[in-house]
Amino acid sequence: MNVKISFRDVVKTYPLKDDTFTALDHVSLDIADREFVTVVGPSGCGKSTLMSMAAGLVEPTSGEVLVDGSPVDGPGPDRGVIFQQYALFPWLTVRKNVEFGLKLMDLPAEERRRRAQRAIELVGLADFADALPKMLSGGMKQRCAIARAYAVDPQVLLMDEPFGALDALTRVQLQDQLLDTWSKDQRTVMFITHDVDEAVYLASRVIVMAARPGRLHKVVDVDLPYPRTEEMRLSPEFGRIRNEVWHAVYHQAPAVPAA
Repeated sequence: MNVKISFRDVVKTYPLKDDTFTALDHVSLDIADREFVTVVGPSGCGKSTLMSMAAGLVEPTSGEVLVDGSPVDGPGPDRGVIFQQYALFPWLTVRKNVEFGLKLMDLPAEERRRRAQRAIELVGLADFADALPKMLSGGMKQRCAIARAYAVDPQVLLMDEPFGALDALTRVQLQDQLLDTWSKDQRTVMFITHDVDEAVYLASRVIVMAARPGRLHKVVDVDLPYPRTEEMRLSPEFGRIRNEVWHAVYHQAPAVPAA
């Protein structure tokens, strides 16, 4: 396996007034190049902390995080990060929002426009390129955020519950849109979610985390072919995998304190 992201015996602790809180406890995980992995687990299991480490936004207390074999020492254009909040500039059009990261890279105006236009078309917003965010629905705003991440041509997409605030129908539509985009130029995707159905539908592997302390609980292979379809959600095999992940998330034995 050609490993893209590697977490090696990662520990993250935070000091409390009279104690220490362990957010992640000796987590080791490899994510392959061009693999689509989802991470699911109960609140407090360290999902977002793990992703933030890969993004270079949080440093491990011990252990290390590698991308392409090199230690992560901060954010970089090789990793695009998408959060649940859209974080769009309300005074900029869709096109200017998507071009923002490219401008920071000091690219010529013509190259910025070309790359932004490609990303906008990729997420289906070509007809809204000159619209302000206030004119967009929630789903369209999130597609704009995804386009902005794609425009800088990252090797890795790190997505922290990007569809969590959307209604059910829009959420399903954007799941299909994301998979369609990923199929065209497969990047490595690490996708955080609370939704078990979403985790199974998107991924080739589901990483199940356990809480208090946050640790790797189970890895479930999703042996379903791409492209994924609505009919697949109703299949017995999808139901079997969903039930396996659901049980792993919501029927965990409590952590045993260290001696």
